[in-house]
Formats: sequence, structure tokens, C-alpha cells
Amino acid sequence: MTETSFIHRFEPATSAGSPPLLLLHGTGGDENDLLGLGKMISPGSALLSPRGRVLEHGMPRFFRRLAEGVFDEEDVARRAHELGDFVAEARQRYGLAAPIAVGFSNGANIAAALLLLQPDVLAGAVLLRAMVPLSDPPEDPPKPALGGKPVLLLSGHADPIVPASNSARLAALLSDTGARVDHKVLPTGHQLSQADVALSRDWISTVEAEAA
Repeated sequence: MTETSFIHRFEPATSAGSPPLLLLHGTGGDENDLLGLGKMISPGSALLSPRGRVLEHGMPRFFRRLAEGVFDEEDVARRAHELGDFVAEARQRYGLAAPIAVGFSNGANIAAALLLLQPDVLAGAVLLRAMVPLSDPPEDPPKPALGGKPVLLLSGHADPIVPASNSARLAALLSDTGARVDHKVLPTGHQLSQADVALSRDWISTVEAEAA
């Protein structure tokens, strides 16, 4: 990795058929936060877990925000490209296929931005409590840009941070750009639940079976 790359954890695969996962933590998390989740939803997968490089009051994030739910979109785009470069480096270093991103909150938002800006970087994504990351995504993105890539979007019905209209707009945006989106709204808030774990595990198993 270059000196400008991300602090990260890597755990190699223990099952040859399991897709690698790119684990992207929420605000205040780090490279250790989602390792347990990754192991629960896809036992056997290689796990690549970077730490966000932006600090907000000492808390790591993947991009700057101006206020709760208001993003610095220029920074979103720049950081998404940085993350895409890191994934390319990591794939070469560790011998990985294109990973499935598993992101929570801020991590889910940068994963969604990566899907929109660099669609070839990811094989798919599990977006947990994600928002629309860019109000003005690339103009006229080609419809097949995401080429049917699978995306699981799990939202919370009582989420105080992500309005239902916003998560629905993200699902529509990704669908319009060619992704195969499965959007479910769970009876929970912004926090993760056992339903998130079970649905993510089942979804990844289905994606793995389709790829086999």
C-alpha cells in the first residue's frame, strides 16, 4: 500500500467460494468495527476493512459533512475516488476479486457514492441505513453502468437520521443506473438489528449461489 492509502485490517478467506467483503464503518468507528458483522453474514469471506480518513471531532468518517444529513459533496466525490484507488491496490496486493461492500451509515453512503462514480470497483453492496450521497450525481449516467449489480438496501422505519423519502430516492437512483436493488424497510431505527444480520446473510448467500 502507498503511504497515502488507508489504515486497514485484512483477513484472508477461509472458503474459496465466498465473495470478498469491503467493510465500511459508520461515524466514529474504525477498521475493527464491522469484522464481526462480516464474519456473521458471510463466513469464509476475505474481509477488507479500511478506516475512514476524515476526522469529525476526533471521530473517523469517510467524508466531510456540513451538518447532520448535509454532505460536502465535493469531498464525497474525492473520497470515493480515493477509496476506489485503495480497493484496486488491495485487490492487487491480496489477490482479491471485486468485493461486495458492506457499509453502515457513513460507510454505506460512501459505498453508494462509489457505486455511482466508479461502478467497476464493486461487485455489489449491502447498504445499511444509507442516504443519497450526491444530490447531483454524474449527468446522464448510462443505464447499464451498474450492469445489474446486486444491491441490498436496508432502511429503518423509525430512523431519525435517514428520512424514508431519502432512502427510497437512493433505491430509485441506483435502479435507474442499472443496479438490481432489493430495498427493505425494517421496524427499527438507525441502529442495526438481528434482522439486518439475517437478511444480509441470506442475500449474500443468494448472490454467491448465482455467481457459482
